[in-house]
Parts: sequence; C-alpha cells; structure tokens
Amino acid sequence: MASEISPKAEISPKAKIGNNCKIFPFVYIEDDVEIGDDCIIMPFVSILDGARIGNNNKIHQGAVIAALPQDFNYRGEKSYVTIGNNNVIRENVVINRGTYRDGSTVIGNHNYLLEGTHISHDTVVGTNCVFGNGVEIAGDCVIGNGVIFSTGAIQNANTRAGDMSLIQAGCAFSHDVPPYVIAGGNPMEYGGVNTKIMDFAGVDKKVQKHIANAYRLLFHGKTSVFDVINQIKDQVPDGPEIQNIIAFLQNSKRGIMCK
Repeated sequence: MASEISPKAEISPKAKIGNNCKIFPFVYIEDDVEIGDDCIIMPFVSILDGARIGNNNKIHQGAVIAALPQDFNYRGEKSYVTIGNNNVIRENVVINRGTYRDGSTVIGNHNYLLEGTHISHDTVVGTNCVFGNGVEIAGDCVIGNGVIFSTGAIQNANTRAGDMSLIQAGCAFSHDVPPYVIAGGNPMEYGGVNTKIMDFAGVDKKVQKHIANAYRLLFHGKTSVFDVINQIKDQVPDGPEIQNIIAFLQNSKRGIMCK
C-alpha cells in the first residue's frame, strides 16, 4: 500500500519511505534518510541525515532522530542512527547519531522510549527495553535486553547496563550495572535481583536462586571481582544466565557498581 504523506510535511525527494507509512503535517525529513514499512511519524518530528529506521515504528511529536552528536570529537563525518522494528518513541525524544565516520547509534526492536528520553552518540540499545520520562543516556554506552530505566535515571558515558537490570528513578551511575539486578540510590546500591522481570521472561525460579547466590558473592563478599568470578564458577551451578554474569564481569572496563 502507498504511504499517506501530508502535503504539509517537508520531506526531501531523496529520502526513502517504505510502504503503508503515515506521515503527519510539519514532519521534517532530510536527504539521507531511510524509513521502512508501516511507520507512523507524528507532527513536528525531525528525522535528519543518517537515520535508518525499520518497520512498524511509531514516533511521536517533537522527537529528533539522528541529531548531530554532542561530542567535541565530531568533525562532520557521515554517521548513522539505526533503529530496528516495533519501537515506540514518545514526545521530545532525542537520539544522536554516531561520532566517527560510519559509526552508529543503535536502537534494537520492541523498545519503548518515554517522553524526553535522550540517547547519545554511539550508544547501543538491545531489545525490549523501557526508558522512563527524562532518562539521559550518555555516549558510548551499551544497554542489554529487557533493561528498564525508571524516570530521570542517568547513565554516564562508556558504561553498560546488563540484561534485565532495573535502574530505579533518579539515580545516576558511572560503573557497569550487571545483568538481572535492581540498582538504585545516590550513590547507587545493589537492591537484589530483578525477580519480577525474570518471572515475566520465564527464567526458572531455581535459576533465579543461583543468580541471587552469584550476586551474594559479588556484593556481600570482600574479595576482588576477579576472585568473585572464580567463586561463582566453583560454587554456583552453571547455566546460560550464570555464564552471562561471568562474561559481563570479565568484560567490564569501568568497573562494577558498588565494588
């Protein structure tokens, strides 16, 4: 089906628009933009050069996609924002494109970005994540799958949030938040494992206990992260979730929260 495009929208003839899209008045779309099928673009959205948007996305009023990176290293190189499928991007969300040539800020599938969320340059977001109102994600961050950021949370540059973690409202962090944990407060504290989301995802209760034991060793022990990794390997029954935790700890460059 042909797309329904308002004559009051300003769209470059060089932009590529898929089938069955609906583009409302006062939308602004630049030359180097590709939008997939079945997307809805609400009024006053700006989609700038370098945007690559998949199928069945809904972008609400005032959002800016592929804004120039807020990075002093940016020299005008061609870079991108890559957005997957089935995302909801609410009002006044800003997503910056990558800083360096051919770099990209990546948003996966089935994510929900509430009003005022800001995703900075070169950040990579997985699938099924939720960003509350006014969440600020700095540049070069990595966010796993099923992560929830409550209202006003701030993730500082070059940090990671592991799969199914929950970042509580108003907290800021400069170290990695491991998978499956609840983190909150200023300074940030470990608040237990995220059983509600793991239940929703179908993680077995026995596995959840193993995850809790792994984090008991990490957050309540007095040894280094290196020693904790060996303790987890020795004391906690193995499985995909435990391997995920071990790999996350091993690959941390900024250090782990609360350690």
